[in-house]
Amino acid sequence: MYKEITPNEVEQLRREKKLSIIDVREDEEVAQGKIPSATHIPLGELEQRLTEIDKEQEHIMVCRSGARSGRASAFLTEKGYKVKNMSGGMLAWEGDIE
Repeated sequence: MYKEITPNEVEQLRREKKLSIIDVREDEEVAQGKIPSATHIPLGELEQRLTEIDKEQEHIMVCRSGARSGRASAFLTEKGYKVKNMSGGMLAWEGDIE
C-alpha cells in the first residue's frame, strides 16, 4: 500500500526542498495548469516510461482528484518505487500553478 500526502504538506515541502512531483493527468488537463516543476507522465504511459523515474528518490503523484494518481502510486509501489499520493489532487491544490 502507498502513503498519502495532503496538498498543504506538498506545498510546505516544496518551500523546503526540491521535490519530484509526477502529474499523471492527460495533456489537455495539464494544459490548464500544473504544479511548477512537476513532470508530466500520463497514467497510460507510466509503464513505458519507468526509466524516467528515479527509483532512489521519493515521488509525489498527482492527478485531478487523487484517483488516477492513487492507481499510479499503487503500481509504482508494487514495482519498488518510493511514492506518496497527493490526496484530493489538483482540485484540492491551492498553491501556484504554471
